[in-house]
Parts: sequence; structure tokens; C-alpha cells
Amino acid sequence: NVEAAILDQNTREMLPAGEIGELVVRGPNIMQGYWQREQETADIFVNGWMRTGDIARMDEKGYFYIVDRSKDMINASGFNVYPREVEEVLFQYPAVEEAAVIGAPDPYRGETVAAFVVLKPGFKANEQTKTEIIEYCKRQLTSYKVPKKLEFREHLPKSLIGKVLRRELRDTLPS
Repeated sequence: NVEAAILDQNTREMLPAGEIGELVVRGPNIMQGYWQREQETADIFVNGWMRTGDIARMDEKGYFYIVDRSKDMINASGFNVYPREVEEVLFQYPAVEEAAVIGAPDPYRGETVAAFVVLKPGFKANEQTKTEIIEYCKRQLTSYKVPKKLEFREHLPKSLIGKVLRRELRDTLPS
């Protein structure tokens, strides 16, 4: 008895199959709101639909595919960049063991794409490797999705369940 749909985050209109937006749900088993937190409850509900915070798309058969989290989305010069898409390209590069992408403050663009990369054993963290990775991204991604900042790390900060802690990476960026 749960319904799901894709919501345009700007217009708050439901989107057709194939479009990317925020996954929303409604039904008798969906929470009614936050206890004694009226503003937070108002923020999470749109016309009876609960916003999940997941960016997703629905196919023609009604199957849903999670693209990313709305909190992680990067807004670079008005364009939406999904970190997961950039990370998947980085993972395809032979030297990359792990990667995490976040939005870094940018005075001109609002945000810019910043990548943190852990290299596989045998690869050197130097300017040549950085240039090669960026050039690879340029061949695979639209220009506004290409990392403008790339830092090598020995390891990425992770939670107890192994999820990369993007917040900790953001905290390491200069203000």
C-alpha cells in the first residue's frame, strides 16, 4: 500500500518515467512527522508525499533506481552534479583504488567538483598521475562534472559500516 513517485525538486511537480528527481513516498505505514518538530515535518512533506532525500529515476515499468543523495548533490554554476556519477568514472581509471567526490565552495560557480582519491599499490601520487586522471575524466564527463580539485589520500574517512564520511572530507577543505 505504498506509492512512490519522482518529484522535481524545483517545481515540486511529479516527473514522468526516465526523469531524475527526488524519490517521494506515501502510504499508511509512512511516518506522519517528527515528534514536536513542526517545521522539520513541514519541510519533509509535499502534498502528502514524504521526501526521502534520495535522488532517483523511475523506468517505464515502474522500477526505481537510486542515483545519489540530495544532500550530496553538487550545484556547479546551476548544473546538478551527482557525486556517484563522477566517482564511477574515477573507479574506471586503472590507478584508482577508492574515490569520493564532494562539492567544494567556489566563489564563481557556487560549488565545484572536488575529488579525493586513494591510489592502488604501485602508483605514485604526483602531478603526472593527477593530470592523467583529470584528462581521463575530461574524456568521460561533461566539462562541469570534471573535478577541478583532486587530492590524493592514503585512506578515506569511513563510518563503522564502511560508508565514506563526506562531511569529514568537506571539513578538510579551506573555507
